[in-house]
Amino acid sequence: MQEAAYLRGEGRASFERPYGLAWLLQLAAELREWDDPQARDMATNLHPLETVVLERLNNWLPKLSHPVRIGEHDQSAFALGLMLDYAHGNGDQKFAGLVVSKANQFYLSDKDCPLAYEPSGEDFLSPCIGEADLMRRVLPRQEFAHWLRGFMPQISTSGDKWLQPVVSPDPSDPKLAHLDGLNLSRAWMLEGVAAGLPKNDKRLRSIKASAEAHRRAGLAAVTGEHYEGGHWLGSFAVYLVTRRGISPE
Repeated sequence: MQEAAYLRGEGRASFERPYGLAWLLQLAAELREWDDPQARDMATNLHPLETVVLERLNNWLPKLSHPVRIGEHDQSAFALGLMLDYAHGNGDQKFAGLVVSKANQFYLSDKDCPLAYEPSGEDFLSPCIGEADLMRRVLPRQEFAHWLRGFMPQISTSGDKWLQPVVSPDPSDPKLAHLDGLNLSRAWMLEGVAAGLPKNDKRLRSIKASAEAHRRAGLAAVTGEHYEGGHWLGSFAVYLVTRRGISPE
């Protein structure tokens, strides 16, 4: 496959890493789950590129010494979450173990995430909530609940929306439009965090209220009016409404 050869080409060691590579693994996983002859053909055709992506990530992750805590493509927490979902779905215990090891190395000791500093002006991922959404995949419910209490003490127990959606100042600007995507990714990450907590956790009402507010704001921005957002916001919306990455209760 030409794409696999391209990815292996000289000077491309960091090409689409980690964001695009993680999404490629999600595509491979979804094709395997789709019981359709065309999907099986596409999965077969994609397999050489999937193999190269796994080689790249298995080589890169052990060398990654620090997490990347930003709200754009290079964020490590978001990518690790997609990788872990892929590894579990594909039965790749070795890759899953590597991802869990890096998640614990990077994030297990974190405290008091500075959520008040978010968002940056071009974020489409939340550094704080992205990290929490990863760790709910890694830790058992009770351990995650304890970890989250130290990591995000800002979460209300009153049932109020403790985190408000953001507004893009210009949806036609390719960078400023990122904030519309931030509402969508915050929504699915908050839903993931809620799914990872015990059923009696007092923070659930507040988390779900903020998730719903972000869901409404994010989906309202998926209009296709501007290419700058239209070419990618739809994929974020689908990820949200299908509850991708959240195990059925």
